[in-house]
Amino acid sequence: MRLLLGVTGGIAAYKACELVSLATKAGHEVRVVMTAAGTRFVGPTTFEALTDHPVMTDTFDDALAHISWAKWADVACIAPLSANTLGKLACGFADDALSTVFMAVPRGVPVVLAPAMNTEMWFHPVIQRNLGWLEELGRYEIIAPVDKRLACGDVGVGGLAEPAEILSAIEAASG
Repeated sequence: MRLLLGVTGGIAAYKACELVSLATKAGHEVRVVMTAAGTRFVGPTTFEALTDHPVMTDTFDDALAHISWAKWADVACIAPLSANTLGKLACGFADDALSTVFMAVPRGVPVVLAPAMNTEMWFHPVIQRNLGWLEELGRYEIIAPVDKRLACGDVGVGGLAEPAEILSAIEAASG
């Protein structure tokens, strides 16, 4: 399986390293595309070492790479999915490498989303509306965040699901 992984900004980005490690150990080929905010939590070099592939962080390094990367994938996943990128997907914005690649993912390619954010953000009506919009499309599988003590000290829903659970959902979605 060829997995295209999107990594957005948030403390949970470090768990994407474990997800990549689990996926490659399971024999899957992984490419990573990151938001600028994602690179503030985990550097692209880490993912390059784990995947043996370059990491895409800039849409303009190669003007057509977003198309070829999107077509390369058997399954796509964003983990963690930030509130910001969730809003971009729901509204069709493509203004960075990650959102541009994910808007180009061909119909029929499964897309798994694993949100992670503060509890109050998660329950905000706009976030819930955006999730609803994406669910209505029938194109996205949402792996709900978990209830736990969050990095900010709050306790509640918002933590990224465990990487093993996310990988299981990816593998199930890929058929």
